[in-house]
Amino acid sequence: MAIADVSTYMHLSTQDVEAIADELDTIRRDVEESLGAKDAAYIRRTILFQRALDVGARLVIARSRSRTGWWLGTASLAYAKSIENMELGHNISHGQWDWMNDPEIHSTSWEWDMAGLSAQWRYSHNYRHHIFSNVLGMDEDIGYRLLRVTPDQPWRRPHLFTPLRNLLLAATFEWGIALHGLRSERDRVDTPAGRAAEERRFFGKVSRQLSKDYVLLPALSLRRWRRTLAANVTANLLRNLWVYVNIICGHIPDGAETFDPAVLDGETRGEWYLRQMLGAANFTASPLLAFSGGHLCYQIEHHLFPDLPSNRLAQVSVRVRELCAKYDLPYNTGSFASQFFRSQRTIHTLAVPDGAPAK
Repeated sequence: MAIADVSTYMHLSTQDVEAIADELDTIRRDVEESLGAKDAAYIRRTILFQRALDVGARLVIARSRSRTGWWLGTASLAYAKSIENMELGHNISHGQWDWMNDPEIHSTSWEWDMAGLSAQWRYSHNYRHHIFSNVLGMDEDIGYRLLRVTPDQPWRRPHLFTPLRNLLLAATFEWGIALHGLRSERDRVDTPAGRAAEERRFFGKVSRQLSKDYVLLPALSLRRWRRTLAANVTANLLRNLWVYVNIICGHIPDGAETFDPAVLDGETRGEWYLRQMLGAANFTASPLLAFSGGHLCYQIEHHLFPDLPSNRLAQVSVRVRELCAKYDLPYNTGSFASQFFRSQRTIHTLAVPDGAPAK
């Protein structure tokens, strides 16, 4: 059942909830006050590394005459695209680096290397998803209108096609994000002219993205355009799969709770924090794996503090886990493999009527 009252569900007093909020506010304040040159250097190094890897990968693809070289270049390009999408595009668009006041690394100016407009995504994600996390009817990321991920969602006949829909979503995840952002943006615009303007912006970005990946860059390879085209298609596919896996592991595993809209009535700061903790899940990751996934292995901490720089989430997680232990709060985490398995079990079990994930 969707949770309607977080404090009651967690058996916490009003004083406990206020104390938890104060401690989490202190964690935020400590991180914000310590941000400085090292953090700025981190994001600039990441941008430089990503762009160098992207260029290097494309040169290998264009110049290599062996199958091994092509795969090396394509894998490197897929990794560069993943970093751009998750550690850069996702996190910069969250405002994690706005404190630097650098117009080139700012949430309002950064445009990611994906089909959708980052500006449209910021509304559907930063506002609808993060403010109303896992609230039924409010958070449109619950199943992305394709998957049934909680028993509180009514079963419909199309859910029988969940295995196919799930694979299609994973393979085309950037397009799912793009269309998701467009629909959310159109829904909040009151006039036909406004909706038409958003559609023009969307199709303009799609046109530029498709032209770059599948026309311009292959054309620059001249007679080897087929190799470049195939590499771009493959790299985008691999990036989509990797992003899907990271996102699904942070939101769908057993224990990631959903909430009734009544939870928003009079919701306090502390209750909002608790909702973020109950609705997200982490997975254990090495520093390299964490970097490769935009540090979204710390999804709980990201939902608590979505605009804190990603490179700080590992240290934040230590204090959040201590807080959870102090107040006997759940901290949903596990290995990467187990969280992925649990997410897929939930998705496929709920594809049938009255299905419920095994515990």
